[in-house]
Amino acid sequence: MIDYTPAALTEALTGLHADLRVLGPEALAGRHPGEHEHNLGAGVMAQPASTEAAAALIAWCRENRVAIVPQGGSSGLVGGGVSRAGEVILSSARLNSILAIRPDESTVEVEAGVTLEALQAALRPHGLTTGIDLGSRGSATIGGMLATNAGGILAFRNGVMRHQILGLEAVLPSGEIFSDMTRVVKVSAGPDLKQLFIGGEGAFGFVTRVVMTVERLRPHRATALLGVVDAASALSVAAHLNQLGGVTLEAAEMMWPRYVQDHAALKAFDLDWLDEGAAMLLVEVSAETQERATLALEEALAELWEPAGLRGGILAQSSEQARRFWDLREDSGFYFGEFPNAPSFDISVPPSELDDYVAGLLGGLRQIGSGYDAYVYGHVADGNLHIALATAGPLPTEIKHAVEHVVYAGVTARGGSFSAEHGVGLEKRDAYEEHVPAAKRLLARQIKALLDPQGLFNPGKVPF
Repeated sequence: MIDYTPAALTEALTGLHADLRVLGPEALAGRHPGEHEHNLGAGVMAQPASTEAAAALIAWCRENRVAIVPQGGSSGLVGGGVSRAGEVILSSARLNSILAIRPDESTVEVEAGVTLEALQAALRPHGLTTGIDLGSRGSATIGGMLATNAGGILAFRNGVMRHQILGLEAVLPSGEIFSDMTRVVKVSAGPDLKQLFIGGEGAFGFVTRVVMTVERLRPHRATALLGVVDAASALSVAAHLNQLGGVTLEAAEMMWPRYVQDHAALKAFDLDWLDEGAAMLLVEVSAETQERATLALEEALAELWEPAGLRGGILAQSSEQARRFWDLREDSGFYFGEFPNAPSFDISVPPSELDDYVAGLLGGLRQIGSGYDAYVYGHVADGNLHIALATAGPLPTEIKHAVEHVVYAGVTARGGSFSAEHGVGLEKRDAYEEHVPAAKRLLARQIKALLDPQGLFNPGKVPF
């Protein structure tokens, strides 16, 4: 293996393929690294504009035993795109074309570097939208979302990224092109090998093109902020809204009490109706007309008020006010101002287990030491919680292990997952080893060894 410096590697790759752009240390020096400060640590980035250029780059790296770190929008939260000197960042930035929109079959074909927001904008004139949505839509790429099997706001209804993908094209670690650009749902022709790339975090290859399902756009919406006593109350509201005729539930996002109490943006609203210690539920429904959506939500909340134990609420009076409601949920990093580098987690448990899990979580954190608490919020209808400690990080090793023990306690036994939608990356390698069954880990490593015997694709991340 040649020990390339970033400058030497940049020189070696320049001119490798007509569709390949190579950025060296100087070009990357002023670039924002994204969510992790070491994402650009390699000092050299290759940006193919075609599958063939990506294949040429990968084949060269294999021949010269140079490790590759695939990157999309660099918005990942677990260090899956971290790179270091001697490696090549393989970026999908120039694979950013929307190749086909097919309204008659509700599919779209895109390159992997297209952002979710750009795709949603392109679909809008056709009366269509994606069946997946998330707060980082402006930076998250389709390829990156595929690599982490992203979930987001609509997972309770449409499933996660795995359920949106019909076909894909990828370059294997050998430099060969794997193409399965299926455009239909029904395929019973042997193992569905494209699933290796979905949730694989770039360990099995580099995805270049994708076929996705899309759905009808429902722009007429009504939005409300509600006070709830617990997740059971929130779930009863979501269940009721989900079965209403002529109305579609678009979101059910819950924020537990400390999140509500400390979020500065809430001070812009009159919350005299919100009981101290209450949680907050953000719900949104859509219908064929704005009047129908608003009336349906008003009538449903009146019917639910006592049975669900609601503690008050506000129905948005305009799209601007609805956007401000959403800002409360999507501006979830507000606590970093007081608690820099606050450790965060992303777990899922069956929705019926949420109240019991959160009670155990908060009680367990208090037992670690005085002052340990957490901001809890997330997608209540599918059981996905985001948890951020109300303390600055990084934590001392002993405390870190104690916190992880509390956060992950019973998650697998309840039928949940230690990582719901953020992936494993660097941050959750220990949790992967502890909470994923040995037989599953062994099989993953055997597949990795078969496809990437040199271990060159995204080394040091998902512990294959």
